[in-house]
Amino acid sequence: MEQDIAIMIADLSGYTALTEVHGASTAADVIDSYLEVVNTSLVGSSRLHERVGDEVLIVSDSPDNLLATAIQLLQKVWKKPNFLQLHGALHYGTVLYRNNDYYGNVVNMTSRMAAKANAGTLVCSADFFQALTNKEVLQFLSKGKFNFKNVSEEKEIMELVIDRPDVYYTDPVCRMLVNALDNKYTHPLKSGIFFCSQNCLDIFLKNEANE
Repeated sequence: MEQDIAIMIADLSGYTALTEVHGASTAADVIDSYLEVVNTSLVGSSRLHERVGDEVLIVSDSPDNLLATAIQLLQKVWKKPNFLQLHGALHYGTVLYRNNDYYGNVVNMTSRMAAKANAGTLVCSADFFQALTNKEVLQFLSKGKFNFKNVSEEKEIMELVIDRPDVYYTDPVCRMLVNALDNKYTHPLKSGIFFCSQNCLDIFLKNEANE
C-alpha cells in the first residue's frame, strides 16, 4: 500500500568516539537514555518505527506533528548532562508500506540528507517544508542545493533554526555535550575547551603533547 508520510531519520553524533573512550556499557546506557528521550518527544501521530544502533526512524502522517517532535527531541537532547548531540533529516513523500516496513526513494533520500546535517542540527527537504500546514512556526535556513546518488535533480536542503543555549560545548575527545556552567574539567591553558571527565582531559593533554 502506498501512502504519503513524513519521515525523520536521526542519530547521535560521536557515538563511535564515545564507545571508544568510555566503553560499551556507557554507550549502551546512552542508547537507553536516548530512546527514553525519543519516546517522550513524540507528538500527535508521530511514532518510533525503527531503531538500529543509535539511529532512529520516526514517522507521522502529519508533517506538523513530526516537526514538533523534532524540535522537542533536539531541545531535550541538549539539556541532558553528558550526552551526545543529535543530527538528522526530515522528508515528506510517497512510500510503499509492506510487511511493517517502508520502501522507496523518500526513505533513501532522508538517510542521505541526514548525512548533510552537522552535529546538533536537523535539516529538511523543500518537500517537507511545503507539506507543513503552519510554515511560520519555525525559521528555516537554506543550505543550498545538493546532488544525491541516483537522484536526477538537485535537491534543496533547509536547516531548522532552533535557539541553542550557549553554555554547551563538545568534549573534543568523546564528543559528549558538556554544560560549561556545571563543568570542572577544563583545559589548563586554553579557554573554551571543556571535558566530561578527568579521563578525557588526560587523553587530550597526552595527545596534545605528542603532536
